[in-house]
Amino acid sequence: MRLSTDEDRDEARAFATIAAAAAAGITVFDTARAYGRGAAELGHNERLLARALHACGASEAARIVTKGGMARPGGGWVADGRAKAIRADCEASLEALDGLPIDVYLLHAPDPRTPWRTSLRALARLVDEGLVRRIGVSNVNRAQLDEALALAPVAVVEVALSVFDDRAVRGGLLERCVGAGLALVAHSPLGGPRRAPRLGGDAEVALARLLALAPNVVAIPGARRPETATSAARAATLVLDAEEPVRPLAAPARRDGEVVLVMGIPGAGKTRVAESFVANGYLRLNRDEQRGTLRQLAGVLDESLAAGRSHVVLDNTYLTRASRSFVVEATRAHGLRTRCMWLDTPLAQAQVNLVLRLLDRFGALPAVDELRAAARREPGRLGPTSQMRAARELEPPHDDEGFDSVERVAFTRRPGPGSPGVIVAAAALRSAGWERAVAAAPDAPHLLFDWLPDQQPAALEAAAQRLRARVSGSVDVAVCPHGGGPPVCWCRPPLPGLPLAFAHRHGVAPERSVVVGTSAAHRTLASTLGARFVAL
Repeated sequence: MRLSTDEDRDEARAFATIAAAAAAGITVFDTARAYGRGAAELGHNERLLARALHACGASEAARIVTKGGMARPGGGWVADGRAKAIRADCEASLEALDGLPIDVYLLHAPDPRTPWRTSLRALARLVDEGLVRRIGVSNVNRAQLDEALALAPVAVVEVALSVFDDRAVRGGLLERCVGAGLALVAHSPLGGPRRAPRLGGDAEVALARLLALAPNVVAIPGARRPETATSAARAATLVLDAEEPVRPLAAPARRDGEVVLVMGIPGAGKTRVAESFVANGYLRLNRDEQRGTLRQLAGVLDESLAAGRSHVVLDNTYLTRASRSFVVEATRAHGLRTRCMWLDTPLAQAQVNLVLRLLDRFGALPAVDELRAAARREPGRLGPTSQMRAARELEPPHDDEGFDSVERVAFTRRPGPGSPGVIVAAAALRSAGWERAVAAAPDAPHLLFDWLPDQQPAALEAAAQRLRARVSGSVDVAVCPHGGGPPVCWCRPPLPGLPLAFAHRHGVAPERSVVVGTSAAHRTLASTLGARFVAL
């Protein structure tokens, strides 16, 4: 990658590096259509690699691994898992590689905007139609891999794996690959450009230890100079000194007590559950209070159990199998039961919970800059994109992780106090029959809302006057002025910020209210609030 993306790239040095690798016996070359300095250089690395392999006479022996499904708008990295994008990327890669066949074609990363099954089926068609020999997936978790194996003939998985990053091992991904007969390609096997210098002269040993994890592990160190390519090849032949055999320790005697791991996305309701355990004498360990990483928190757990505590509750996101593994290890070492409680709260309801927290904290929806500042200072003050990212990354827990029990807790919202309200999308006032719809509770508070980028509530004043002429209750006007793309605020419909702020001001119970709207987004908003929807 860095032969094309580095600011100080040098084509002559790149050719020499690839030639040195081939001369040292390396046959697998990992590239991608996206490796370049942005959208204008898509295919740069593939063209460079093809020219270099032809020039040094290594093209016949080379096995090409390349990737698609990644766009580079403005120099960024944005996954694009649409079927047409994957097909177009593959055809463009074949052209850039100038006759070199693609041995393995990888989907660069899951696209959160595209159903995973859609991307996988598009990937499978590349093999069916003979465009590539094999396919694989990159930057996935175990749950995503399991789904991929059910839908496509996946042969290769590429993920980060190094002495600095063992998530693929702790998360069960390596184990799954071994069991399914898949190659695991370890990218950033020296920890990436920032961490690799910490290895000093032990880089070859670090690579050799990585390869020794399992016979299906392939490491791609990303050499940028001929000497580092040659060094990487030596690592594959390095014979490590035999270590003293590790004698299995006797399982610790079982103790009375348990460690309860309460997990779920931000806003799932973990604090409330943890407090119920604390009321029964459990020690609570929460990263927001303790600070540090989840791994460090597991160290605090170990110390607490060693000091004699036998009932502990940990309420954190624990989105991945890898993050949960540290808790399981520490608990087992002290002979206690590990109980997992997964708060399976729908994203929409978790969004409501986060907005309600913000309203309790600030009294109103914070502005974008204020929200960002709060997210840096205070735990749990998240923007919507952070919460959505957590929902995408969640790996549901399974008893094969070492838990003694896994309990899925479905979400229920208790009805709160308050009076009815009427929540009206501005588009509804342009539809026939709106007068009757908004008069469902004429004395109740009414909210008129819309998404109008770069505009203010005054833009809806004429519509508000029409509404006021039909109802006797108060009429509030609220607008989301923020632009498109990933939401930076909680006020863009169908996010629930504007209606919940309205309900907070007027003592309105959302679940006793009516939403009058015209679109699927308005229907979604009503469902999120638990309100009745009137479609126009």
